[in-house]
Amino acid sequence: MMEGLKTIAQLMAISARTAPKSHGDDYLEIKILEGDDVKKLGEGMIGFGEKKKKRGFDRDGRNTIDSEVVVLIGIKDDRHLGLNCGACGFETCEKLENAKRVDVEFTGPHCAFRLVDLGIAIGSAVKTAGILNADNRIMYRIGAVAREMGYCESEYVMGIPLSATGKSIFFDR
Repeated sequence: MMEGLKTIAQLMAISARTAPKSHGDDYLEIKILEGDDVKKLGEGMIGFGEKKKKRGFDRDGRNTIDSEVVVLIGIKDDRHLGLNCGACGFETCEKLENAKRVDVEFTGPHCAFRLVDLGIAIGSAVKTAGILNADNRIMYRIGAVAREMGYCESEYVMGIPLSATGKSIFFDR
């Protein structure tokens, strides 16, 4: 199963990379984790939840440990579109650019269009996994801990663990 899931992860990465993006600009970072890195990430998620006293990291961490592969999709070094649309909460793109960058679990703020680009890329990736019958679930908690552990450099990232068992490990949580 592992080889098949690695192939599916690669196809998911292609789906994410080729997904439509605002202004045609690609700020995606896509990484595929497998083997010991997946287990370490899951253990790191459990530890992160305990340290920060945040619920859900233990459950998602156990799901990650039980997965074979994790696809990380994030945005890195993104730039605004210059539309001054206000969707980010700022009056102008310049004010967004000059805003203090906060770094809690993710760094922000971000241009709303870049976040939409990320969502479209993630949707394209999980569509591919679904077509190929790989069990998967989009998890923000994977992204938060993957950043902290240095698995990616994205300012905002989501993780998609993959599994192929008789019953989806992501169903009865």
